Amino acid sequence: MKNRHFQTLAVVAAVSLFSGACTQAIAGDDRENIGRVVDEAVGPVMKEYDIPGMAVAVTVEGRRYVFNYGVASKETGRKVGDRTLFEIGSISKTFTATLAAYGEARGDLSLSGSASKYLPTLAGSRFEEISLLDLATYSAGGLPLQFPASVTDENEMVAYFKAWRPDYAPGTHRLYSNPSIGLFGYLAVRGMGKPFDDLMEKTLFPSLGLTETHISVPEDRMDDYARGYSKAGKPVRVIPGVLDSEAYGVKTTAGDLIRFVEANMGGAAVDETLRGAIAATHTGYFSVGDMTQGLGWEMYPYPVELEALLAGNSPEVSLKPNKVTRHDPPRAPREDVLINKTGSTGGFGAYAAFVPTQRIGVVILANRGYPIPARVKAAYRILTALEDAGTSAQ
Repeated sequence: MKNRHFQTLAVVAAVSLFSGACTQAIAGDDRENIGRVVDEAVGPVMKEYDIPGMAVAVTVEGRRYVFNYGVASKETGRKVGDRTLFEIGSISKTFTATLAAYGEARGDLSLSGSASKYLPTLAGSRFEEISLLDLATYSAGGLPLQFPASVTDENEMVAYFKAWRPDYAPGTHRLYSNPSIGLFGYLAVRGMGKPFDDLMEKTLFPSLGLTETHISVPEDRMDDYARGYSKAGKPVRVIPGVLDSEAYGVKTTAGDLIRFVEANMGGAAVDETLRGAIAATHTGYFSVGDMTQGLGWEMYPYPVELEALLAGNSPEVSLKPNKVTRHDPPRAPREDVLINKTGSTGGFGAYAAFVPTQRIGVVILANRGYPIPARVKAAYRILTALEDAGTSAQ
């Protein structure tokens, strides 16, 4: 795909949000006009936050488009291309959730089972009362965003969990947590009988048709692995840590990630069991404001106002404990929702969003961290343009 270098985008910095002329220009599979929408959405963001490179992928009624911008490495000048690998941070959690749902669909585990059932070492701890589902939905009782610095290996991890005391009853409060969903993935694969990385790279990714997606980037793909950049502009990549694979370990291309989005809208040729597992990740277990928590994914009734989407992705929701409104029974998967997930590492920022009923989706990958509101606004603008064009064509 054509690389639209950052310097060429300065001319669009003054374009107003939701340009009417732009949305009216999109028709069918018009790549040029879809590209113009994407240019106008991400160009000003790249300029404002000094982002070296981006890859944006869009899906419209099963048609896929990838647009590349800037450089994967400032040191070498290598441009972002279709095979450029980006760290996607916490969007990885949606893959972890899919793998676990696949295990449950095959009868290997039960989300309602206690954590101690799958790790007997936790017997006698609070994890006898905490289910895999509580861990998957960050509602175990207040596990923190990150492990303490003292937790550096598996033994220390288990000791930490055994000694941990919740602040809330399981299932009553949501506090976004890498240790929570990390432990969920760790326990789920104990029921599946193989190491987490092997199940992801040898079972899940191939079953989804993802050939450019990795936990550990192979040596022969390192030249395609983008260099991330810190807030200070220093080159960085994700640092290995306890349960990193489960919580934030996936590296992929924009093209592969949009294929995963399409699979989540029923647009991929996968076996019936996996298709059911993917749908199960869209089950709604509880709500915090307008946001409903699924497995990995977060959902909003569609149509959704930008303000509600920004609120659901705000620090108030992502960094603070929130009392939840439980859905009993859980809400069955729906198509009239916007489903999204953000992801960040020290040098990368990512966002994925899609609307099943409209058959539209977008992923935005960048090799620098930048504010989540800017990602949400850019994606919302693109999706709004695609929806408006589809409505006009009917």
